Amino acid sequence: MAPRFWTALWALTLGHAVIAAPQIPLHSRATGSLDTWLASEITVARQGILDNIGSAGAYAANAKPGIVVASPSTSDPDYYYTWTRDSALVFKTLVDMFKNGDSALLNVIEEYINAQAYIQTVSNPSGDLYSGGLAEPKFNADETAFTGSWGRPQRDGPALRATALISFGQWLIGNGYTNYATNIVWPVVRNDLSYVSQYWNQTGFDLWEEVSGSSFFTIAAQHRALVEGSTFAKQVGSSCSYCDSQAPQILCFLQSFWTGSYILANFGGGRSGKDANTLLGSIQTFDPEAGCDDTTFQPCSARALANHKAVTDSFRSIYSVNSGIAAGKAVAVGRYPEDSYYNGNPWYLCTLAAAEQLYDAIYTWNRIGSLTITSVSLNFFKDLYSSAATGTYSSSSDTYSAIVSAVKAYADGYVGVVEKYAPSSGSLAEQFSRSDGSPLSARDLTWSYAALLTANERRNAIVPAPWGETSASSVPGQCQYTSAIGTFSSATNTAWPSTLTSGSGSVTTTGPGGGTATTTTTTTTTTTTSCTAPTAVAVTFNMIATTVYGQNIKLAGSISQLGSWSPSSAIALSASSYTSSNHLWFVTVSLTPGTSFTYKYIQVASDGTVKWESDPNLSYTVPAQCGTNAVTISDNWR
Repeated sequence: MAPRFWTALWALTLGHAVIAAPQIPLHSRATGSLDTWLASEITVARQGILDNIGSAGAYAANAKPGIVVASPSTSDPDYYYTWTRDSALVFKTLVDMFKNGDSALLNVIEEYINAQAYIQTVSNPSGDLYSGGLAEPKFNADETAFTGSWGRPQRDGPALRATALISFGQWLIGNGYTNYATNIVWPVVRNDLSYVSQYWNQTGFDLWEEVSGSSFFTIAAQHRALVEGSTFAKQVGSSCSYCDSQAPQILCFLQSFWTGSYILANFGGGRSGKDANTLLGSIQTFDPEAGCDDTTFQPCSARALANHKAVTDSFRSIYSVNSGIAAGKAVAVGRYPEDSYYNGNPWYLCTLAAAEQLYDAIYTWNRIGSLTITSVSLNFFKDLYSSAATGTYSSSSDTYSAIVSAVKAYADGYVGVVEKYAPSSGSLAEQFSRSDGSPLSARDLTWSYAALLTANERRNAIVPAPWGETSASSVPGQCQYTSAIGTFSSATNTAWPSTLTSGSGSVTTTGPGGGTATTTTTTTTTTTTSCTAPTAVAVTFNMIATTVYGQNIKLAGSISQLGSWSPSSAIALSASSYTSSNHLWFVTVSLTPGTSFTYKYIQVASDGTVKWESDPNLSYTVPAQCGTNAVTISDNWR
């Protein structure tokens, strides 16, 4: 391939318990109906993913263990293949869920890693392990090469797979299993990093598999992979000099995708360049510690917000389902306005990406305690808040509250579009009709389900671990056409232990008043055998709190079942077991498996005065493993 074408280049702190209700976290001010739908839909989505993973999945019995089929559809269209890109994005979602407490996913994650170690060795039309074969976009579900005509190579897959595996490898290291990260995960990751370092500056097909050139999504994913890959290498006692030399040059090239008003999705292809590719690129490289950095197009950056407007606006007038919807109100989002595949329709995952970018932005604004409007992002904000003006607004200001509330409603609107056009079963296809919203193309698209789960987590201010953006955002003064040769070798060690027991993990959340906290939880993770997964889990909250007559303890949280942070809707705990030696308050709530949320206890006096316990917020993910129908959480008043 030819070298690329280069172009010119929450601050309000609660402290200790307070006597008045704090600012309610804006991420929880959702309509009850959307909360209710999401509470059931996340269960559908999680199961929808597992149904499409071989060989235990209901729709993937013919696939090898750990192989993700894009969809059970075998005709019109035939998606019964495994794509490196889709599989990596899906498993990054599952790894994050596992790290947040969904321990039942361990076995399938191990099977995925084993499958990828083998897939890397399969010779295919793009080459073999040593000659470019890692960029082959898809394989048969039985792990054999797909030899038909296709848009190849596709260079995003290795980067995305490295990111997914690094996330699990770092969990292993953090829980005392560095040897497995070193001997099983690192060899697979090293191949992918070596591929990215050698080939990033060569053209290839974009994530929609239609345009040959240079893709924003691919370049952004490659930069992230090399940055976190270098850190992971050091964690397993190795190094990645080729990562270190190439990452800055990839970042330099990434800047050339900015047109001045939106992000150009591709160099090549002859389109406007307005494309959901860029929304997906921004959320793929979201780093919760990065702030609103323009150089990596972080979700709240001026560039990314201006681009959000440009991309979503491009669909307002071309879909009948968007007819009459004004600027600043959510619409159905497709891949790109010129799309003709199945006559060109909205996609569930693209519409969810528009929501997820905004949830990411809200998280970051709350974390840093302010938001900034520049001339670049002004039109985005004016659509939502007509009196918006350039400047920086503190989280203690009324303007900040009004703007963030408007952005939250806007984001929820995109999820609401998906709810509106999803069938009553909750199944998510690839597309829905531009004219009437009926599902189209491949049914039960695995990537659609993953997009639903990640958007829901960001909506609840549950974010992934940082990947190192803050130390890798300096753009070189001059871009250079470079590449570097890494190390390729077959990853043959796939001997996992029968049991892995975790130490402590953490979830970063945003809570009342906008303050951030990292809450540590302890879980035990074991490899499981098949059994019936629960449809609901009885979660008992035990709280030790000293009270006097007339005082009551209630539970408030980020989900509707816990009152969406509203003290008036909080759940009352019982004192029926309270004694002079055991100040126990308790309540049992039925919750959907896999639900992640943040919560806090409040003390309500006889006159109605509300006193919140002190920071940090607490976080929890309801277990989803089979055989778990009831769990108990034990807390003490702070």
